[in-house]
Parts: sequence; structure tokens; C-alpha cells
Amino acid sequence: MPQPDVVDDESVAAVEAGLDALDTPTERRRRFTWRRAAAVVAPPVLAIVLLIAVWQALWAAAFWPEYQLPAPAAVWQVITDNVQTGVAFDVLWNSVHRAVLGFAAGVLIGTPLGLIVAKVRIVRAAIGPLLSGLQSLPSVAWVPAAVLWFGVTPSTVYFVVLMGSVPSIANGLVAGIDQIPPILPRVGTVLGASRLGSARHILLPAALPGYLAGLKQGWAFSWRSLMAAEIIAVSPQLGKGLGAFLEEGRNLSDMPTVIAAIFLILLVGIGIELLVFRPLERSVLRARGLSGAF
Repeated sequence: MPQPDVVDDESVAAVEAGLDALDTPTERRRRFTWRRAAAVVAPPVLAIVLLIAVWQALWAAAFWPEYQLPAPAAVWQVITDNVQTGVAFDVLWNSVHRAVLGFAAGVLIGTPLGLIVAKVRIVRAAIGPLLSGLQSLPSVAWVPAAVLWFGVTPSTVYFVVLMGSVPSIANGLVAGIDQIPPILPRVGTVLGASRLGSARHILLPAALPGYLAGLKQGWAFSWRSLMAAEIIAVSPQLGKGLGAFLEEGRNLSDMPTVIAAIFLILLVGIGIELLVFRPLERSVLRARGLSGAF
């Protein structure tokens, strides 16, 4: 009669360790090297150099008059002059701190709104399409109404920023919650999690990739909304932000100033992406074993 195989404890432990390793996100830790740094920095630097070279060649060819296409050196001179006089720092501060405050308020409003829309069926049926419509509505359309409601005051600017950010943040969270496996909320219910505890410890962490995408889009819409408001609503009470700086260049037919303002607006957008959202994305993807894209 055949004897049953005897499996020792060490073999069982080895099998369990192997199965656990399959479920554990793996992360390749690569040492920092100059070659790796160059691989990250070189492509955007080369792209900028190529862009400036093409710009310089077009200016030298004189296809357009000087007042329509100034030389890169003229634009750089405007930027350095405004940096030396402190104007650049003033307009950057006025715009960035408004955008950050408005975006923070949008997060505080859009996050609970997204949770309610995602989990309460009647609320979703009532205002879900409205949120999608507001997200596609150009934020500049709110500026005339906000000026009539609040006057040319900071309230106008913050209102426009909120209307640009809240729908994107809420819809991003709704999309993230819709992609959560149904088993996760059920497990939380079985374990006795309250509605608030389930939202905090299950829904938000599981929906984090979609929520983060909504935050990125909400910031982009906030920044665009702010620029539209600052270009249209100009007042000494508001101070001069980047939008007013851009509009000032247009009023003076000063193309170097216009392009310098566009460059500063673009610089803020790239800076927020690289310093805030890119590290957050990298952290979220690494936690899920999806760090290959970075």
C-alpha cells in the first residue's frame, strides 16, 4: 500500500513565501547616476533648444515684421528686466497664490460632492449630467456673470476658479469610485465600517488613481480660469497678475511682453506638474507596482 507523501514545514513555508511574493508589488530600485539624470533632463532641454533655434531662424528670415515676431533675445530682455525690478515675482505671486487658494477650496468642495454623486443614486441622476456639462463649459463664460454679481473684486476671481475646478475634481473621483471592485466596499461593510470610515479607508484609497487624474485636470482648469478672469477683470483692487501682465502687453502692442507673459504662465504650469503632481503619480503607481512609466 503506497505511503502518503510527507511534506515538511520548510517546504510549506517556502511555497507560502513564493505565493506572497507574487502578490507583492515589486519595485526596481535604480541607483542615481549621471547617465540616468541626463536621460531625464536632456530630452526636454534639447526640445527647448530646438524650439528657440527655429524661432531664431524664422526671425532672421523676416517672414513677419518685428512687432509680430520679435527675436528671442528681445523676449529674454523683457523677462530679465522684470525679474530685476521685481515685477515678475509680484505678478507670479498674485496669480499663483490665487490659483492655489481657489484650487484648495475646489478640493474641499469637489471631494465630498464626488463621493455623494458616486454613492447616492438619486443625486447622481439629478446632478451627474450637470457636472459633466459644467466641466465642458469654458470657464471664461463665467467671468461676465461673476463681474456683475461680485464686481471687479477677488471674489470674482475665486468664483471663476471654483467653477473651473470643482466639476473636474468631482467627476474624477466619481470615475475612480466606479472602477473599484464591488467586493471592497462589501468587505468594509462586513467588518463594520461606517459610511464615513468606508469613504476614508476604502473608497478614497481605492479610487486614488482616478481621483488624482481629476485633481490634475481640476488644477489645469483652475489655472486656465484664473488667466481668463485676470485678463478680463482688471482692477487696481486685484493687483496685477500674469493675466493682467499679458493683457497689458496686448494693449501696448508689445509682443515681447506678450510672449514673456505666455512663457511665465507656461513655466508655472510645468513647475506644478513636475514638483507636485508628478511625484504624487509616481508614489501612487509605485504603491501599485506600476512604476515602469516613470
